[in-house]
Amino acid sequence: MSSVQVRPFRRSDREQLTVLVNRHIQVVVPGMSVSANTVLSQLEREPGEPIVDPWVAERRTLVAVQHDRLVAAAHLLRYGDSEPVGEGYRGLGEIRWLVCWPPDFPWNDAEHAGDVLAAACHQQFDAWRVLRRSADGALPAPGIYGVPEQWPHVRAIYERAGFGYDGQHTEVVLLARVEDLPRVGEPPIPGLAVRRSVGINGTRFSAYLGDLRVGYIEVENLADAGRVARHDGWADIGNLHILEDYQRRGIATWLFGLVADWLRMANVDRLLEYALSTADAELALFRKLGFVELTRTDRGFDTRS
Repeated sequence: MSSVQVRPFRRSDREQLTVLVNRHIQVVVPGMSVSANTVLSQLEREPGEPIVDPWVAERRTLVAVQHDRLVAAAHLLRYGDSEPVGEGYRGLGEIRWLVCWPPDFPWNDAEHAGDVLAAACHQQFDAWRVLRRSADGALPAPGIYGVPEQWPHVRAIYERAGFGYDGQHTEVVLLARVEDLPRVGEPPIPGLAVRRSVGINGTRFSAYLGDLRVGYIEVENLADAGRVARHDGWADIGNLHILEDYQRRGIATWLFGLVADWLRMANVDRLLEYALSTADAELALFRKLGFVELTRTDRGFDTRS
């Protein structure tokens, strides 16, 4: 087994790191990739996390080099241990993501490099004196977070390093071609009207009956948000909510039709959606609308005993 050198990331590593990051992105979301600048930007800060990112006290990116080639990398965060940091993050050390070439890489000891890298992550956490440790896979691309089922090699590295999944939080990532979404039709309830406004996670389309808002959906153009450097034509759903008394009356389908028409005018052709694996009604709706499942991803890897 060849030797592995773990060291801090250097700017000269950026091309090899970007290739490795994109391999992990593309196995989950078809046609998605990010630029080297997008990867480098995440190493410095994450503006897409306006609440949590300011709580980060230190960041460190480590790479594993084997056979004179970058074969694994990990991005680490240390959160502050006092206010205003949220209670769930105080004193936390997080592997924000870890990527590694799989066991059938030309050199079949690449996974060993991942184990050596994970041990170095623990050493960094020791030096930081963190109170708790967690691991995720939040790469700088939409739909890539947690540990997707397409990354069994990463999951195995985490598990050998002592990170266990709590079994409580699995999310489903879905994708639809906008052309496959329904065209907007007549309102499903007489008098139902739509109002468009600025939302928390994109443009909000609200369904009103008189002055009562009975539901809304938010959609964000990812190119405008600066989250997909190489691709126009992508959007995702930020929020979907229908009042309980108005569910199963066609309002969500109608709102999706409005969103689809809006996205067509913006030349957006792919739409991402997310749901908990236990949300059977939502998943049934999304499949009926034309969404296909891309992955199931587990969140909640930590070292609790």
